Amino acid sequence: MTSTARRAPRILVRSAQVAIAVSAVADVFRAAAVRDDHLHRTGASESGFISMVFVYLMTLAIVLFLVWLAQSRRNAQELSPGASVPSRGRTIGMWFVPVVNLVVTRGIVLAIGRASSASWEEKRDTTLVNAWWAAWVGHSLVLLVASRVAPGSMAFLVVEEALMIAAAVLAGLVIERITALQSAALGAAVPAEPLAQA
Repeated sequence: MTSTARRAPRILVRSAQVAIAVSAVADVFRAAAVRDDHLHRTGASESGFISMVFVYLMTLAIVLFLVWLAQSRRNAQELSPGASVPSRGRTIGMWFVPVVNLVVTRGIVLAIGRASSASWEEKRDTTLVNAWWAAWVGHSLVLLVASRVAPGSMAFLVVEEALMIAAAVLAGLVIERITALQSAALGAAVPAEPLAQA
């Protein structure tokens, strides 16, 4: 039986990982510039420019991550037809539903990971996804609380940006792990072409 699943192109995987990392670093500069502007009220457009660059980089990272996730979902479905893998619409759409995206998306990534290979290590791999998800949600919550309770607070800034960097690193590791599992499973599932008769 030949699988129609396709490995995610390495360029897509690496591009998603790099875009996520670069947008996390850009967020550190954005947060520092916004804090500086908040404290000194200079009216300079530097924080606006840095924020605009961050938005572009984050948008690119989101698009690349979702393209990778859609490809991974398709592969997982092909590799494990009986597994409970979310539909393509749910896999992508749930990321855009406020509040729901803080809960449901973790389960989507876990379902794709579990369906990707029998080599999924439940404790280790689930812990990796949970750590990424906790850092991402933690960053969002700290950012929300800081903006309401103590705008410009250095303590909140350090915590929120540490969580952002951690989420970016862990997202890169999640991408790497699921891609590696699928690549290995696809390598085993797709038979070699028969040799041509001489």
